[in-house]
Amino acid sequence: MSANNADDVRDRYWAKTRNLTIVVLALWAFFALVVPAMVSTLNQFTFLGFPFGYYMIAQGSLIAFVVIIWVQNWRQDAIDDEFGFGEEE
Repeated sequence: MSANNADDVRDRYWAKTRNLTIVVLALWAFFALVVPAMVSTLNQFTFLGFPFGYYMIAQGSLIAFVVIIWVQNWRQDAIDDEFGFGEEE
């Protein structure tokens, strides 16, 4: 593999990793900052008998964080495998 080709592969790998990180951080900021700021608006609705804003702060955001972490790991593993950096099994 030539040096230029290796640099190109490395640059594409880091571009995909960077883009994934930006999306994850944006989603994290939304659930950590925007959703709590909208609690009074969300409380106009109910979910499982609770005001929706309360539910999103107490449980919804935590569930979203776990899902975000799972999706990030799943996508990063796919990116690693695509560029040959995956774990050997």
